[in-house]
Amino acid sequence: MKKITTNQIFWPLAAFIVLLVYNAFFAKNFFKISILDGHLYGNLIDILKNFAPLALLSIGMTLVIATGGVDISVGSVVAISGAIACSIIDGRLGIFDHSFVAALILALLSGIACGLWNGFLVAKVKIQPMVATLILMTAGRGIAQLITKGKIVTINSAPMMKEYYFLGAGYFLGLPFAFFIVVAVFTIVMILVKRTAFGLFLQSLGTNPKSSRLSGIKVDRIKLVVYTISGLMASIAGILISSNIKGADCNNAGLFIELDAILSVAIGGNSLNGGRFMIPASIVGALFVQCLTTTVYALGVPPEAISLLKAIVILVLCLFQSDSFRQKVFKGTGRWRKGADAA
Repeated sequence: MKKITTNQIFWPLAAFIVLLVYNAFFAKNFFKISILDGHLYGNLIDILKNFAPLALLSIGMTLVIATGGVDISVGSVVAISGAIACSIIDGRLGIFDHSFVAALILALLSGIACGLWNGFLVAKVKIQPMVATLILMTAGRGIAQLITKGKIVTINSAPMMKEYYFLGAGYFLGLPFAFFIVVAVFTIVMILVKRTAFGLFLQSLGTNPKSSRLSGIKVDRIKLVVYTISGLMASIAGILISSNIKGADCNNAGLFIELDAILSVAIGGNSLNGGRFMIPASIVGALFVQCLTTTVYALGVPPEAISLLKAIVILVLCLFQSDSFRQKVFKGTGRWRKGADAA
């Protein structure tokens, strides 16, 4: 039993299951799934669709945090990539007008460029990750506003709207297509970190960067790669979010989503100091965060109380993930029981 409870993925998975059990008793029709036009509909399906952008960000954030860094600019990168994609689909940029392929390529390249910029500042200029990514976090939404000329870009009547809309809100084999994108990206990244030396380099770098450098690991190159991957994940998330709402809202798209991504990594039991990491645990953390959001809406919780409720639940979960907290609580309980038995 102890071996199971000490597994990193146990507590986020247990919390997710407890949340589902709670919904089974208190959220009416939470598990109801219907079929309409050959697609599955219901709260569980909505969770799979809506958690996709957060899951992608969590993958990139896990790799960055494994190196001892952090990327708080992903929300702004989401806004930039969505602005570029929707502006091209709607024909507002004057280049590659209404080209679906060009919209995707340029949106993805924007994320890669942002990631390279962050990686350059962290690895080469030696700016602290929080400060380096804060620069793009601050400037990113301004860049997105310049792309859209300060307007909300809608693509309801664009020639390629249906194709673009399918990415974030379409269905394949009855399930959200965005979910399959997450599965594909997750598989590729897991192959990278498990089947190559890249994963070991990440752990070594996060645990002891000085020793890693002395042992011949290209520390700066690894950092550049992980921030680039994080930027790429953010751009894919931006495409899914803008696709789902059929437009680019630079003020609100991806707003504070970087905090949810960091929370997902923390809920997954990954150390924010770097070192050992587990991407599947971060995915479960993202699933928990999205399920919690869906739950509070399903229960009719007032919007102004949602953030507070989420904070309380996440605080409790993080406390139970702490070995020292569990030992103090359960050991204290054990001593109390022994005293009661003696009496």
